[in-house]
Amino acid sequence: MYYNWTEKTNTEELKIVCNLIRNGELVIFPTETVYGIGANALDENAVGKIFIAKGRPSDNPLIVHLADRRKIEEIAQDITEVERKLIDAFMPGPFTIILKRKPIVPDIVTAGLDTVAVRIPENVIARGIITFSGVPIAAPSANVSGKPSGTNIKDIRKELEGKVSVIVDGGETQIGLESTVVKVIDEVPVILRPGKVTPEDIEKVTGIVKIDKNIFGRISQNDIVESPGMKYRHYAPETSCKLIYCQDDLDQVFYLKKFVKEYQGNVVVIGFKEHEEKLLLDNERFISVGKKDDLESFAKNIYSALRKADEIRPREILIEGVKKEGLGYAIMNRLIRTCEHNFFEKQ
Repeated sequence: MYYNWTEKTNTEELKIVCNLIRNGELVIFPTETVYGIGANALDENAVGKIFIAKGRPSDNPLIVHLADRRKIEEIAQDITEVERKLIDAFMPGPFTIILKRKPIVPDIVTAGLDTVAVRIPENVIARGIITFSGVPIAAPSANVSGKPSGTNIKDIRKELEGKVSVIVDGGETQIGLESTVVKVIDEVPVILRPGKVTPEDIEKVTGIVKIDKNIFGRISQNDIVESPGMKYRHYAPETSCKLIYCQDDLDQVFYLKKFVKEYQGNVVVIGFKEHEEKLLLDNERFISVGKKDDLESFAKNIYSALRKADEIRPREILIEGVKKEGLGYAIMNRLIRTCEHNFFEKQ
């Protein structure tokens, strides 16, 4: 089934969606970050269907979505003062916190860990489905595992239709990148996956923040991870990708031209509007993600741009990088994994 709620939520259809969730079925729904593919988080068999639909490895934990803060203590315990500060500051919103789990949460949700990732989405449709379902919803991004996440139904409908009971269309997602994931270790918030909530935002609340060394590093198949999106090939189209970042703008254009020539023009460049004319590419060979100083547009458009570039089937997709600060941490984290560490950088 397909329900279009881009204008408003249909009450009768909402009842059907919530009933499907309660009965162990899968539903695709929007959040403010990306679309999710969700199931009753307390139903082990239902959650198992997510892994099958996505082709997702079982050692990759899921995020449990709740309707409001009061529900957190139903699935988590021993919440510290620092954790409560973070919850009060950033939830609801594009923020996930790793907490000590209660036994009620099935092992399949947490990859057998003693922690659970918890998020309260801000999106009205998402919160309505969670509220009226009456159950927490486990929901990774709605895409085949490893591919770019879905920020609109058009991009993901073909690959997931038939694998879920209903698709709820809420239009384009607002942010376009997955939530910030944080774990408090020894009273210090540690960012395991960067997102819209930046290190600077967290530091204002707690006075201190650390960034996990693995957000830009390689993680081996045997490593245990507590955050989704850190292990395996992620956010990637089928076409090989190369990430290019130079601190100086003239260098950036020079090296973009160099790599375009190296691949004999059989490329698609995903980059900034200001550089389009300088590269002298055919229109379809340059996909703009907005202006260089507008990282929010970059974040919102990057997954759709990757999918669009992949449809052209070039030899290589060249992607312009950004400075690793603020929202740039999240963008570069995703792109380094998109490119499987095929990354050229000049400071």
